[in-house]
Amino acid sequence: MNNLVKPFHEIRTDDVANVGGKNASLGELIAHLSQEGIRVPDGFAITAPAFRELLRANDLETQLQQLMDGLDRKTYANLAETGEVARRLILQAVMPEDLKEAVLLAYRQLGEDLPVAVRSSATAEDLPQASFAGQHDSFLDVKGEISLLKAVQQCFASLYTNRAIKYREDKGFDHAKVALSVGVQRMVHADDACSGICFTLDPETGFRNVIHLSATWGLGENIVQGAVTPDEYYIFKPSLEAGHKAILSRKLGDKEQTMIYSGGKTINFGTPEDKRRQYALTDDEVMQLARWAQSIEKHYRRPMDIEWAKESATGSLYILQARPETVHAQRPVTGGMIYTVLEKGTRLASGEAVGDGIVSGKARILLSPAHGDALLEGEIIVTDITSPDWDPLLKKAGGIVTNKGGRTSHASIVARELGVPAVVGTGNGTEAIKDGDMITVSCCEGKTGHVYQGEAKYQVQQVNRTAVQMPESTEVMLIAADPEQAFRLSFYPNDGVGLMRMEFIITHNIGIHPMALVHYNELKDPFLKMRIDRLASHYENKAQYFIDRLAEGIATMAGAFYPREVIVRFSDFKTNEYAHLAGGQAYEPEEENPMLGFRGASRYYNDAYKEGFRLECAAVKMVREEMGLTNVKVMVPFCRTVEEGRNVVHVMKDFGLDRDADPSLEIYVMVEIPSNVLLAEEFSAVFDGFSIGSNDLTQLTLGIDRDSGILAGQFNEQDPAAKKMVAMAIEKAHAAGMRIGICGQAPSDFPAYAQFLVEQGINSISFNADAIFKGIENILAAEKSIQLKPY
Repeated sequence: MNNLVKPFHEIRTDDVANVGGKNASLGELIAHLSQEGIRVPDGFAITAPAFRELLRANDLETQLQQLMDGLDRKTYANLAETGEVARRLILQAVMPEDLKEAVLLAYRQLGEDLPVAVRSSATAEDLPQASFAGQHDSFLDVKGEISLLKAVQQCFASLYTNRAIKYREDKGFDHAKVALSVGVQRMVHADDACSGICFTLDPETGFRNVIHLSATWGLGENIVQGAVTPDEYYIFKPSLEAGHKAILSRKLGDKEQTMIYSGGKTINFGTPEDKRRQYALTDDEVMQLARWAQSIEKHYRRPMDIEWAKESATGSLYILQARPETVHAQRPVTGGMIYTVLEKGTRLASGEAVGDGIVSGKARILLSPAHGDALLEGEIIVTDITSPDWDPLLKKAGGIVTNKGGRTSHASIVARELGVPAVVGTGNGTEAIKDGDMITVSCCEGKTGHVYQGEAKYQVQQVNRTAVQMPESTEVMLIAADPEQAFRLSFYPNDGVGLMRMEFIITHNIGIHPMALVHYNELKDPFLKMRIDRLASHYENKAQYFIDRLAEGIATMAGAFYPREVIVRFSDFKTNEYAHLAGGQAYEPEEENPMLGFRGASRYYNDAYKEGFRLECAAVKMVREEMGLTNVKVMVPFCRTVEEGRNVVHVMKDFGLDRDADPSLEIYVMVEIPSNVLLAEEFSAVFDGFSIGSNDLTQLTLGIDRDSGILAGQFNEQDPAAKKMVAMAIEKAHAAGMRIGICGQAPSDFPAYAQFLVEQGINSISFNADAIFKGIENILAAEKSIQLKPY
């Protein structure tokens, strides 16, 4: 055609100066990735030179420059007036005939009166140093030549929206040097289907080995606006690459609203209840989008932010946009600031955590940007939903809390860009929080963020994994339980996870006693059945719900630390703890001393729990074999006798965890009973490794209930008898050629205890995250002060 209009198939990434980042990316996708099966709707770009020709033909360049020169750059009191005049000048301009003819010719070649999406693409937009949510306007379902020309001119005018002007001022961009291109793309009607956003990293932590996918019914604008809580999926890249089942986790969103295009505008209506309870995508569709996203990332060689849609008429998936991710891509992946809450007030609200920081400040409830005069610098905005019109206010805020939205909503995108903590999708934030109250917004406790009453106490640590000197003789492992913390914890200096407690997932992610799910059809309690039906509505076989949820929790942790080992301990609830799970009282005996009762290994081969253990084994088998996360090892707790160990291993084999069939599978045993130490040689013939549980081993060596308040002062891991048991366990493990580690607080609290362990030749020490730096320091000091024994 000419330099005014270019079809997408002629555009490449080096055309950014002429067509902007969005259009350049679309051309690159069509040219290089369509042969891989990635579908991108065809179209054309109206170039930046075309925009400049419009300005020259109407003598607007000088007028616009004078307007910008008159902008009040101290208070921006005349920003709204300046923007309105600038936009009016462009909207009233007469489009040159050569430009009009070029646009209409390209449109006719796409198809007669074809519905199209008309999107702005600024020449400084979507570059690594210049990317922001919703700076310029776009128009959907534009049909007909007159409507198209009008939409193009409206896009041109949107270069001077108030938020775009302010953004360029903040970034130091010369207004006269920024132009606007317009993309015209065949419309993908997703009104009766779904759409969403995809990041090729975790948008909160920047963890690079996952793809984050969000989906909602209808048009994806609801996700960007934060009007809905979408479905969310995490896909593990190495498993995807290897052809394994790669979905680490899925979370059903409420998807409260469905947006469609009707009568020349977008409208929202309440999503029917049955569709709210359905995932918008099938697993096969999730995998297809993930494969496309991975291909796009590989082509661009950087993390990407991608928009997609599913066409209602054909059921086909399309990539609508792909641009470089700009928040985490510029940060080193070696770590950052680690925040830990020490003391907190009453929890007022919870939602999706954006970022991993924490902030305290006065709550300022704002129902619209029009009330922004009430906001003081550093206060925390509490509102229903945000849009690009909020941007000038959000830049003053110390934190953000919204009722609606998900991880890819406007509020989330802006919060990440600004580096402020946000909790979105609380549902009731504006009701639960009082205007003017001191609150704390905490995003450092996992994927779920919390708003607390008052000013919380917290600590901050600077983490640079590559700069931390690691011990030579002793591996440093983490104790972990919460999968929501997994990606964040992966940035700590570590050699893997020495203890992952399964109980946390069962309590927080499942909430139902496994035997109640096994015997679902025989349950008599209607309220329990209703609860199970609500949680496991997608499952005809309710026991599969337990397997899938447990597998997702384990897989998330295993993926975060891959390929480093993650040792997963089978459930070690005591009977009174199992009884607190929904439906648990019917399956658990009452015991006088649950600490020494029906717990750990004794349950796994007993008919009272054996079928529950089957579900635990099935989850581990899924993670290792179907997802390909063979860095998972398993550990048996509280195994009283060698014969009991053999029984458990035999049952595991029956349930599919068979070391003969899968030689890479390793089964550890906890050393927490004196019999484990005294008969370590015999236990070593059954298991592949040992891990000392110092709390239980101390209590059973000293005969002290570690939960007893009366005896708390006598419980001491450094008691000579307890230390002798630990030393014996290490010596006997090494004599048998076995690895042995320890999980406990003492090595971080007491340098002398760390030195004792290093002297004995312990292979690994596992720490809670808040103790790992002190633990490393103690191990390094121990290595320096002693002559290490060869093992």
